[in-house]
Amino acid sequence: MRARRLARITLWSVSIGAALAVAIVAALDWADRAFPPPLPERLAVSTEVVDRDGLLLRAYATPDGYWRLAPDLGQVDRQFLDMLVAYEDKRFWDHPGVDLVALGRAALQFAGNGRIVSGGSTLSMQLARLIEPRESRSFGAKLRQIARAIQIERRLSKREILERYLTLAPYGGNLEGVRAASLAYFGKEPKRLTLSESALLVALPQLPERRRPDRNPENARAARDRVLERMVTAGLIDAREAARGAAEVFAAIRRPLPSFAPHAADAALRLAPSEPRHELTLRRAVQQKLEQVAREAAQKLGPKLSVAMVLADARTGDILAEVGAADYFDASRSGWIDMTRAVRSPGSTLKPFIYGLAFEQGLVAQETIVEDRPADFAGYRPKNFDMGYQGDVSIREALQLSLNVPAVRLLDAVGTARLVTRFRQAGIVPELPVGETPGLAISLGGVGVTLRDLVQLYTGLANNGRAVALADGTERPGAARTAGTVLEPEANWQIADILSGVRPPEGAAPRSLAYKTGTSYGYRDAWSIGFDGRHVLGVWVGRADSAAVPGLSGYASAAPILFEAFAKSGVAAVPLPRAPAGTLHQKREDLPVTLARFAPGSDGLVQVAATEPAPEIVFPPAGARVDLGAAGGEASPLVLKLQGGRAPFRWLANGKPLSGLERRRTATWQPDGAGYSTLTVIDAAGRAASVSVFVE
Repeated sequence: MRARRLARITLWSVSIGAALAVAIVAALDWADRAFPPPLPERLAVSTEVVDRDGLLLRAYATPDGYWRLAPDLGQVDRQFLDMLVAYEDKRFWDHPGVDLVALGRAALQFAGNGRIVSGGSTLSMQLARLIEPRESRSFGAKLRQIARAIQIERRLSKREILERYLTLAPYGGNLEGVRAASLAYFGKEPKRLTLSESALLVALPQLPERRRPDRNPENARAARDRVLERMVTAGLIDAREAARGAAEVFAAIRRPLPSFAPHAADAALRLAPSEPRHELTLRRAVQQKLEQVAREAAQKLGPKLSVAMVLADARTGDILAEVGAADYFDASRSGWIDMTRAVRSPGSTLKPFIYGLAFEQGLVAQETIVEDRPADFAGYRPKNFDMGYQGDVSIREALQLSLNVPAVRLLDAVGTARLVTRFRQAGIVPELPVGETPGLAISLGGVGVTLRDLVQLYTGLANNGRAVALADGTERPGAARTAGTVLEPEANWQIADILSGVRPPEGAAPRSLAYKTGTSYGYRDAWSIGFDGRHVLGVWVGRADSAAVPGLSGYASAAPILFEAFAKSGVAAVPLPRAPAGTLHQKREDLPVTLARFAPGSDGLVQVAATEPAPEIVFPPAGARVDLGAAGGEASPLVLKLQGGRAPFRWLANGKPLSGLERRRTATWQPDGAGYSTLTVIDAAGRAASVSVFVE
């Protein structure tokens, strides 16, 4: 009878307990659905702009004015995480949001001492308080935290809870989260913290204002030491490690968060303002060095002058560093204006491409003589920068000295339309005054381009004649990156070889560079653009308001910055490409008569009198497709025919002279293979004719 009654009581007890458990679970489920915790899918964090390796370039405060950077637990020091859990919530990885043991101990200590001796809050409860802050510290508020902590645990994993806590935890002032605190107090990401730094970051969130190391260093030091003592007790570290950590001195300052590449960062933010993270092609270490060079150079140059720079990989087009102004925050230099994108006169920096076209057309060789004397081009009378003239000079000397009259003579011969067409092939469209067409003044900077435009053009000189479109990560998604041939490889090598022989500025750091300088009309802009076999760096110096600066020049003002920036950038020097097969740098005495002196027409140069009609290539005709069997192997020779002109004749294929001079009006050419080719003939009077054909 007794056993039966006991069984009945046990059954009722189990039934009531089960019903009570079901009721509690049902109540929790109902409360969970009826009063869900305010857990947004994505926390409002600071927008970040990072470099190609994920390193922080610049961060923007949240709309409510906080520096709040989202952490990745894999990028947070493991020892710090262990210390945080041991100090704040040692059963964090096991409890369901509430640590009943810790709560019970805290209640007993409060009852026995009449004051709080230890807290019972878990990290989940602290996260609940951070996402739903309440001024009240009542018993009801604590119960609400407990309920919220259980709800949070049902929705988030332990790692997610820890990441959110380390995003929102207060660290003094407007710093929230471990990343913002580590950057502000230690100047580094929390990936590799010292023991002392970890202890300080563990201690700060309890009393962030009273323990701020920049305002209350003694309080901060004492709180850090208490954490170290607790870690010894917990067995995480030994007493000697704690003593070393306590002896470490920390700087009682708050550093500004990184603010590199501000113009590019602003551009990325404007493009996608709702995105929390933007990745650029820059390298932070290179960007930091170039910003420092620009800032120091501007201070030496004088007030109101600014410096802009663009460093790009000539093979990929990736911009590795871009400095829009000497100092973004310097109003006297209009630092907020991005001078890498400002349209300005390029001075003489376009001359290499004029000379390159002349090489392509077989009009000149490096040792061809050209006259540097006063000349009149239908009313246009260019003068040299120093107002003097050199007389007879070689093409190599004329480009290295950046003489104006020879450049205009060459442009008059090759044609402005052809030059502008090549620029467009390279993805650059120079700006002209409204209603004007390209004229000879282009050779002296009579168009508008940006620093980025010039660097993109010069990627061709560093890349065997093929320009590459620049990109820094601020382009619109799906935007086409178009660029193409600016010079044929043979002509391109001639130009790079000439520019590599330009004398570096006095005192320049040693660096094997090919470079060109330029100064715009009225001393408003100074330029220097240099390249090796992989990198192109462009430098602009001037005032953002386009005011004249007496004494400003590309060689004296911009070139020293170019060499210093290359030297300090940290990018490895890469040799210039070798000459393409068959490319010649002939001595003056070895030049054929047609290349000994440049004499294109009635422009004031000494000429050979010509009464015959100009030469004309009659076979192959322009645009012809010629089947020579090139697709199946070695092509058959092609017979070339011309009429008119004065013998002897010099033939060129793709800018490369064919062997010997021809007195007859026929010649043969052996193509290298299938594809487009340009054939040119030059007569004894210096007159030329060209056709383009496709060899099949």
